[in-house]
Amino acid sequence: MIFAKVARLAALALLGLLLTACASRHGVLIPVDDPAMQGTPVEMLVATTREKVPLEDNLFSGGRGNRLAFADIVVSIPKDPTRRVGEVRWPSVSPGDPARDFVTRRAAVIDMPTALRTFHRMVGTVPGRRVLVFVHGYNNRFEDAVFRFAQFVHDAQAPVVPVLFTWPSRGSALAYGYDRESTTWSRNALEDLLTALAADPSVGEVAILAHSMGNVVTLEALRQMGIRNGRVPPKITNVMLAAPDVDVDIARESILDMGRNRPKITLFVSQDDRALGISRRIWGDSARLGAINPDMEPYRSELEQAQITTLNLTGLRTDDPFNHAKFAQSPQVVQIIGKQLQGGQVLTDSRVGLGDVIVQVTTGAAATVGKAAGLALSAPVAVIDPYTRGSFEEQVKDLGRTAAEGVPTQ
Repeated sequence: MIFAKVARLAALALLGLLLTACASRHGVLIPVDDPAMQGTPVEMLVATTREKVPLEDNLFSGGRGNRLAFADIVVSIPKDPTRRVGEVRWPSVSPGDPARDFVTRRAAVIDMPTALRTFHRMVGTVPGRRVLVFVHGYNNRFEDAVFRFAQFVHDAQAPVVPVLFTWPSRGSALAYGYDRESTTWSRNALEDLLTALAADPSVGEVAILAHSMGNVVTLEALRQMGIRNGRVPPKITNVMLAAPDVDVDIARESILDMGRNRPKITLFVSQDDRALGISRRIWGDSARLGAINPDMEPYRSELEQAQITTLNLTGLRTDDPFNHAKFAQSPQVVQIIGKQLQGGQVLTDSRVGLGDVIVQVTTGAAATVGKAAGLALSAPVAVIDPYTRGSFEEQVKDLGRTAAEGVPTQ
């Protein structure tokens, strides 16, 4: 039965290959001159556990590096009034056009002393000396995380120092297992980063925004801090969990382990998140935190007791077939988060209705308990994701050979 479904989905994906031009993001981080200042610059400091690669290959791969590395990146956001809030304008060819596309003005791998000097220069220009750490989700290449974070910071119009923590994701819908283990592998590095930020006297406060599988490494790092020190550092004031692909029971324990004086936690949920629905089924019907109904028990009481603010985005109509990234491209959601970051404003309405969203390949979909299941999940993504398209056809052929030989798919 599953093989018939895979075959149908594969046919749709391969049809999509015939209808869709193969776009490449190779070299998008190579700096582009913009003497006329046609775009608005967004500078970010990057801390990553990824493996270094040459600049033409976009600085960092999906492999695991042997130590925490740093980069200073400036992304130019086009001033084109036709660009919607929440939209990332990828160049159709590299280099892109600063008047129309997202382009890179600077991209440099730097050592820790340089990273510290860069950070202090940036934080000195921000009111309240606020820092925002973004932790991306599953199926994100390095350049995906960089451009998405730049878009969010620009559109939120929040006065923060952007710090991107990016962990080793393969950037393929077929690599869920590898990505999941990479989050666990990266938790100590994120804990070290957050500890350093909180201990820096130049920092006023730290906020964290985590999406999808990025919530795994975020909750693990904060949990370790709570256990190790008895609390999370008080400078970490605000933690935003967007569509977390995390088991509810594990999330509950992680939050309790942070201690009584934990940061303010805001949870973005959506019961029509199809990616989390698939994830729940493949994880053995384990409820995912990002898909709970906050008005139902026991969640309602538990959220109130833990003083967790919940924004229920269910019913929000989007272009995203998975309904999984409602935090990033909805103008209303971006503005709400931006206002919260500006002054530590507390969100209290758990029934907020919001509009419009993205076409996002970061599905955060389920664990690959078998290759057939993984292909069933990734086939729709292959239609819109050039990276998935690159490996999907061979994976389907391999699945067919394996099935013919009677070998279990794992």
